[in-house]
Amino acid sequence: MVTLDTIRDIKIYQPKNGYRFSVDALLLYDFVNVRRARMIADLGAGSGIVGILLAKKYIEAEVTLFEIQKSLASLAEKNIELNSLNGRVKVIKSDLREIAERSLSVVSPHSFDIAVSNPPFRKEVSGLLSPEEEKAVARHEIKLKLPELIKAAYYMLRARGRLFLVYLPERLMDLMAGLKKERMEVKRLRVVHSDPASEAKMVLVEAVRDGRTGLKIEAPFYIYRKNGEYSDEMRMLCSANH
Repeated sequence: MVTLDTIRDIKIYQPKNGYRFSVDALLLYDFVNVRRARMIADLGAGSGIVGILLAKKYIEAEVTLFEIQKSLASLAEKNIELNSLNGRVKVIKSDLREIAERSLSVVSPHSFDIAVSNPPFRKEVSGLLSPEEEKAVARHEIKLKLPELIKAAYYMLRARGRLFLVYLPERLMDLMAGLKKERMEVKRLRVVHSDPASEAKMVLVEAVRDGRTGLKIEAPFYIYRKNGEYSDEMRMLCSANH
């Protein structure tokens, strides 16, 4: 069973009971701020929402959606066609661990300007595993661990290429240490809160392959106002006219 949903200026088929996109995907898309992009990789693309949104944002770019789960890869292919992006967006059903080990020949090294990822947040032993396999694989490090994702991104990105991630605040130090180990320098960080009174919910991170040191911490992103309504920034993010 799938549903057909509309967000901004795209339509997305996604599982009714399996892994569905959340606000994380929109936040990650919006965090990508480069002026131009020629080759974009979405690592762990799910049904393709982030990559498809970026294809609409960067109309000259070619976008490759990497997804290991067959069911989600099939939906991503349908969503590419649904949004009339067949010529510029494609799906590669692949295990990113093979890219990290440089054994997947369909990917040329250092060929992407940008990589984005909304990776599995939780260690395999932490949190409640979802009864649906799609959700479990998407949220827990069952088939992809953080160091493997970073290695794959480093291999795929060109010199000074940029990796954009959305991640859990409680694992931020793991993320930053992992990026540093693979010579991915964190350059920009933005913390996401549900509202001005709440603690951090998510963190958005931009890292540059073989970049110089120097970190910019941006103003916080608030999803809701104190009264429970969407913030102005969140409303703009959801709007197709933004």
